[in-house]
Amino acid sequence: MSGPALRQLHSHKAIHEGGLSGAIMKTDELIEYVEQGETEMVQQACDHLLDYWKTRVISHADAEEEGFYKQVMEEKPELERDIIQLTRDHNLMRILVADIESLREEDPTVTPEILQKFNGLIVVNELHSREEERLLFHS
Repeated sequence: MSGPALRQLHSHKAIHEGGLSGAIMKTDELIEYVEQGETEMVQQACDHLLDYWKTRVISHADAEEEGFYKQVMEEKPELERDIIQLTRDHNLMRILVADIESLREEDPTVTPEILQKFNGLIVVNELHSREEERLLFHS
């Protein structure tokens, strides 16, 4: 069973907007440190941003899959294909986070490739949230 916040469009949308705006803000902060050559702050900001994606965005995705999506499927089985696609979006975000972690294990330097993957996370998350709200709350 999912919490009531996930079942109501206005609160669910607020969760999405809060998560996305925080990710954008933290990514911009990381880029600023990179541009300023603040090596120590770059490392801290990158670690913090990775943690943010895992604890704020991915944990929300986990909660959706464990409760909300299952409830929607029970009520509207015709949305199965949409739920599968939304779950794939979550998996893409998990893959991007894992890729960033792997790159950092190989070399802790925050490279353009890592920044590109963080920006990819933002795009996938933004599109996913918009589609999820459209498909699950307006159908």
